[in-house]
This record gives sequence, C-alpha cells and structure tokens, in this order.
Amino acid sequence: MHPAIEQVQQWIENFVEQPRPELKGWPPCPYARRARLQQQISVTMGKIDPYTDLMDIDLEDLMVAILIYNPTEFEADMFNRQVDNVNQGFLLPRNLIALADHPDDKEEVNGICMNQGQWALVLVQSLDKLNHFAGVLAQQGYYDNWPDSYLTQLFRWREDPRS
Repeated sequence: MHPAIEQVQQWIENFVEQPRPELKGWPPCPYARRARLQQQISVTMGKIDPYTDLMDIDLEDLMVAILIYNPTEFEADMFNRQVDNVNQGFLLPRNLIALADHPDDKEEVNGICMNQGQWALVLVQSLDKLNHFAGVLAQQGYYDNWPDSYLTQLFRWREDPRS
C-alpha cells in the first residue's frame, strides 16, 4: 500500500471522524465513520491528473471515492480548475460532484484546518446524496457555527441547505 493511502485513511479516522470543540462537538464529517466501517470509502492514488482520472470515475456502492495526488505536481489553482472543469463538463450532469483539497489552498473553519495537509485530494460523491445529508445536518444545526464565506464556496455547485 502506498504510504499516502495509509496517511489519508488515518486522517479520516483520526480527524474527519472525530468530534471537534470548534465545531460545537460535531466531527468535520458526521457520516465518515459509518461510511468507513461499512467499507464505502475508496482511497486510491490518482493515475494521471484529476481531469483525466475523473472522466472514468464510478462510485458503484461507495459513499465517497478519494483520489490522491502529489501536491508538488499540481499548483493549487490549476488543481482546483481541473476539478471545477470536470464538475461542470462531466460529473454534475451525471449526478456526481468532486471536491478538491490541496494543501496550498487552506480551508479553515473556526480556527481548524480542514485540509488533509500532505496530499492533494479529490473526493467524489453522489450529488443527490451529498445534498440530502447536508440538508439533514443543516436541520440539526451543523452549519450554524461555520463562516458564511466558507459555506458559500462549499455550496457553489450544490444546493445550499441553509436557505
């Protein structure tokens, strides 16, 4: 197993799934633990680049597929542009969405860095499922403490559950 895969899996278990006081006791992703335990998360190394690799993505029975890239091979702006382009041109019409996470494009919520930090990641999910679960979380107050500027960016390709 590539060390990056192990590092991302540890990040999911030790950060993404863990309740955080900065998020009022919520974990960064309240559904991650269940998805991991049900083996509905795939973590693999990207082969070429995000745009090319995502053209062939299929979630099958997965909640999320994570592709890992060496961040030194892709400047953050270029990486994000590739993910945006494949979302607009290919994934969104197929009811899928890719979310980029590059260590040089820091995502901070209430003082905590949400990035994996070592690797450039692309997380692919079903758009309908992501919108549904975000709506459930919004009703439970999950996003009440998050900065509006971050949420505006987060929901730019999705339904904003706060409205």
